[in-house]
This record gives sequence, C-alpha cells and structure tokens, in this order.
Amino acid sequence: MNLLEHLQIHTKELTKEKVTLTMNVASFHKQPYGIVHGGINAVLIETACSMGANEQFSTENAYAVGVDLQVNHLKSVLDGTLTVVAKPNHIGGSLQVWEGKIFNESKELISVGRCTLMKRISK
Repeated sequence: MNLLEHLQIHTKELTKEKVTLTMNVASFHKQPYGIVHGGINAVLIETACSMGANEQFSTENAYAVGVDLQVNHLKSVLDGTLTVVAKPNHIGGSLQVWEGKIFNESKELISVGRCTLMKRISK
C-alpha cells in the first residue's frame, strides 16, 4: 500500500499543466484537537506538485524529488472533502517550482504551498 492509498487520496486530473487531487477527511487525518493535521495539507500539496512535475519527463528513468516545501495553513478543517490544485510556476531543465492550493467543499482556500522539485535519473 502506498501513501496515497493509505491516506485515501484520489487523482481527479493529471496533466503537465494542472493536477487535482481530492481527499475525504477521516478521523486518521486529524490531530488530537479534531482538526485536520497540518502535515496532511503538506502531503496533499507536495504529492500534487510531484505528480505534475513527473508529467514533464519523457523518459521512464527520470523522476522528480522534492527539495523544498513551504506551506501556509489559512483555515482549519473539521470534516468534508479537500481538493488540492497544483500548477507549475517554473519548469526548468533540472528544477521545477509548483504551487498548490487546497480548498474545502465551499471553495474556501484552506492552505497554500510552493514546492521546488529536482530532476533525478535512476541508474
């Protein structure tokens, strides 16, 4: 089981220009105070950004790894469905910068983040 399966994150759109993922909030996504853990927001943003970054590569042995992640939590969430939308800010030869935004069911902005990713080549 991978992280997306374990956290029940679902892919809705995956292109070179945009990635959309959704997640229905469950008890295991929450901190002891009953709100979604900030680390879950970070996972959603980095996952969406990484998936988009990997769409840029035409060879099977190239993949993107996150080298920096910055997330701002703007609004707490108790339940419902979260949607993250990631789009590229910069696509370079070795580095990419993507921006992710998380929304609740009411389309309110919950978290924003930026992820820098580096191209790696597997041996």
